[in-house]
Amino acid sequence: MKEKSIQEIQFLEQGLQNILFQKQAFQMELSETKDALKELESSHGDVFKVIGQIMIKSDKLKIKEEMLSKIKIFEVRMKELEKQETSLSDRIEKIRDDDLNNSKD
Repeated sequence: MKEKSIQEIQFLEQGLQNILFQKQAFQMELSETKDALKELESSHGDVFKVIGQIMIKSDKLKIKEEMLSKIKIFEVRMKELEKQETSLSDRIEKIRDDDLNNSKD
């Protein structure tokens, strides 16, 4: 394998690892938000929202809308990251295949 190909694969794999870390972080946020939404829907009485270091009484419907919006944003970002992941994986495979085919010649 050529040194240029090795370096390019290493660079792409580093990018792929960064994407996987981002996906994991978004997945955690998405899961926490969905869990919070379930708790919100099953709660009765007053609802509070944490802002900085204080808790403020809030409107349940408004918080629900914010959470649903947040979930949509996380889902869109996850799809974007999955596309990037697939693209980088495909590029890595193409470089490996090209290198393998060129070394047979």
